[in-house]
This record gives sequence, structure tokens and C-alpha cells, in this order.
Amino acid sequence: MEGGKGGVVKHIVLAKFKDGISPEQIDQLIKQYANLVNLVEPMKAFQWGKDVSIENLHQGFTHVFESTFDSLEGVAEYIAHPVHVEYANTLLPQLEKVLIIDYKPQ
Repeated sequence: MEGGKGGVVKHIVLAKFKDGISPEQIDQLIKQYANLVNLVEPMKAFQWGKDVSIENLHQGFTHVFESTFDSLEGVAEYIAHPVHVEYANTLLPQLEKVLIIDYKPQ
């Protein structure tokens, strides 16, 4: 269903936390992010990691967060969900920069 709304969608967030945010604060924010999979039904899976690339092309981004959904409708429902909105309002002010991409694996 290429180009359609159905099928698996990956929601990728690249993040660089602001200077001065402690590792403990970052850990807490990540735990809260990971817990969204238990609170927002359309979110099917969550993974994250830190940049480990040897190419040094990360443009300052340090963390990658990947959420999996069954459809674009699921992503839209997640984005509008009150629990996600509340979390985003907590996370985003802690970030120096963020890049968000949704894609359908081929």
C-alpha cells in the first residue's frame, strides 16, 4: 500500500538536549518517553539510543528515539493524544534541537 495510510510507520525523533540538563534528568525524560507505549494505544513499540557513529555527521544530535505505529492514522492519534501532548510540552523545552521524521519501511 505504498503511499497509502495503512501499514507500519516509524516515527523518528533526533534530539540534542540543552547544555545544563543533567544525565539524571535525561534518564527520567527517556523513561517517561518509553512509558508512552503503555499509555497511548496506537504506539506499538519504542526504542532509543545514543549516537555512536564514527563518521561525525550527527550535526550535534545525540539521541535517537523510534516509535512504531500500524498506520499514519495511528501516528496522528498519538500526536493528538493528551498524554503525548503533556509529555511533548515537558520534553521539547529541554531540547536545543530536534528533528522528527515519519517514514514507511520499504
